[in-house]
Amino acid sequence: MVLSEPYWDHHIPLPKLGPLYSRLVTAFVALICFINSYDGDFVFDDSEAIINNKDLNPDTPLSNIWKNDFWGSNLSSNSSHKSYRPLTVLTFRINYLLAGGLHPIGFHVLNVALHCVISVLMIDVFAILIGGLVHNGREAKLSLSPKASFLAALFFAAHPVHTESVAGIVGRADLLCALFFQLSFLVYCKAFQGGDKKFSVLWIFGSILLCAVAMLCKEQGITVLIGGLVRSGLLMRLALLFLGGSFLLYARWRIMGTGPPSFTEVDNPASFAENVILRIVNYNYYYSLNAWLLLCPWWLCFDWSMGCVPLIKSATDWRIFWPLLLWCCLMGLVYQALCSQDSNKRRTLTFGLVLLVIPFLPASNLFFRVGFVIAERVLYLSSAGYCLILAYAVGYCSCHWKKHKVCATTLTLLCVNVARSAQRSQQWRSEQSLFASALSVCPLNAKVHYNVGKNLADRGNQSAAVKYYREAVRLHPKYVHAMNNLGNILKERNELKEAEELLSAAVHIQPDFAAAWMNLGIVQNSLKKFDEAEQSYWNAIRFRKKYPDCYYNLGRLYADLNRSIDALNAWRNATMLKPDHSLAWNNMVILLDNTGNLAQAELIGKEALKILPKDHTIMFSLANVLGKQEKYKESEGFFLNALKINPNIASCHGNLAVLYHRWGKLDLAKRHYELSLRLDPSAPGTKENYNMLKRKLEQRQRTVG
Repeated sequence: MVLSEPYWDHHIPLPKLGPLYSRLVTAFVALICFINSYDGDFVFDDSEAIINNKDLNPDTPLSNIWKNDFWGSNLSSNSSHKSYRPLTVLTFRINYLLAGGLHPIGFHVLNVALHCVISVLMIDVFAILIGGLVHNGREAKLSLSPKASFLAALFFAAHPVHTESVAGIVGRADLLCALFFQLSFLVYCKAFQGGDKKFSVLWIFGSILLCAVAMLCKEQGITVLIGGLVRSGLLMRLALLFLGGSFLLYARWRIMGTGPPSFTEVDNPASFAENVILRIVNYNYYYSLNAWLLLCPWWLCFDWSMGCVPLIKSATDWRIFWPLLLWCCLMGLVYQALCSQDSNKRRTLTFGLVLLVIPFLPASNLFFRVGFVIAERVLYLSSAGYCLILAYAVGYCSCHWKKHKVCATTLTLLCVNVARSAQRSQQWRSEQSLFASALSVCPLNAKVHYNVGKNLADRGNQSAAVKYYREAVRLHPKYVHAMNNLGNILKERNELKEAEELLSAAVHIQPDFAAAWMNLGIVQNSLKKFDEAEQSYWNAIRFRKKYPDCYYNLGRLYADLNRSIDALNAWRNATMLKPDHSLAWNNMVILLDNTGNLAQAELIGKEALKILPKDHTIMFSLANVLGKQEKYKESEGFFLNALKINPNIASCHGNLAVLYHRWGKLDLAKRHYELSLRLDPSAPGTKENYNMLKRKLEQRQRTVG
């Protein structure tokens, strides 16, 4: 097939740069858009996918990434999102290994670098889609649309909707998927460098393999084969792509456990609408909002669920206009793509629409329910189709309008997008700025208020956090996590009655909410409702079998009720489930000490220090036990080690002074009494012991005199 240069390419108001310079400029634009996110924090979903994901830890078997989902949950679990992205998790693990821990800068730098590479490769992808690639006699590639492909790549590099994928580390899945999507497409095209009638089966198999790699980064990767079918014309090619795609889809379905993930109504309310017509209308409204984010990426939000986009429930709702407008525009583009007399126009618009629509299909709710209303990251690949159509629009306008006006408009659009991308990536640097930025975009989103409140509480501003938690509960009265966190703050502020009401409501709404049951037990314990507290703790353990913190709090309840054996058993369970549970170990030592079981207390204390060799609280408690057994030298060693770790513990100086006092080392006792009183002048018993020691020293001096 002989392809001609698109007539509108040379009208595009851009200088005609060589391949190297156009790639350098595109990479530079991609870099300046998102470089300010390179030293940002882990934010939002990064907590679950990276910070709390044990699969990143080098101590975890590497094979686990092939058994677990993207978030570290076993794929067979009912709570799994079934997002199988082992190669993306592998890159996280490599980041962790190279940085020697969870240091976000390396994660961010790789994301920015990937976006730069993808933006550069888009030049080749767009060049093929617009005008094809031809080869001269020396096998060198010649682009028939150098300006158009360059402009489309610039639009892609600077599009603000990419911020979530680039500045949010979890967006690595979209970046890697896009990279291997491109490589799969380019390798597929490589199969036809000898012409359409002669192709290489080996290159096509290579393309299918790269598609599989893209799928292992994110599920969207399979759509490259659907796009490839548009390029194909022969039965053999269709058969190869169909068989390869079918095998990959079957393998993916088997990995999911042959069942889709389960989501709740708050994740995607339209998919739970009883009326099929309502579902269709709202899905189409979501599509129009996604299109608007591509056209005008000003209103961007990290989360669009929980009331951010109210459902259309009536034919009189004016928002119905937007899906109608979207379909009118799409039908107009489809008509031009199919019926235009200009073959270059048909080709460009066809591939632009294919690249816009096909990668979006997995997020469309057409085949299965998805766990979001709108997710900006799923537009990463689809935006390439939009950028291709936009570049064509610029070329078309350049042919029919005054060139300097088109040039000024194009340059303004690029500059605005660069500025918006830089601003948005700045907001993604920290959770505080990210969550606050969402308040003006989605004021009806309960999750936005919840996250703002949680961030404030984590930074110690609990009074302000209460306001946002209350608003989250007002907007979504069944928001159990907001109720739980608000109840915790009220508990700490000793507003126990309201805390009990909130936590009781949370467990009534979600009976298997283990954390809320435990917190309710703590509040009931404080209210002296001991029987109810015990039942709440056991409910928490029933719904979460391995819950060391709940066993710890249950032990505290039993200790308050003087049920020493039960308390010790509960704390022992806590340490078995979590061997480094310092509070449980320490409480066991203290309880055994208080009940006179000094030998057992010593054994428990030494067992704990084998696991927690630098825990000064356990050293302090063990030193007290040894002192009571008159093992003064050993006790002194533990006191001094505890003070070496934290020299400003008044009680440790005071008890060491008591030890020296009993031991007869009165000068050392005097020194540590004084240190204790300097750190805490009101330390109970210390002043009396110090005065007693001073009298003893004075008496000794008189005796010597």
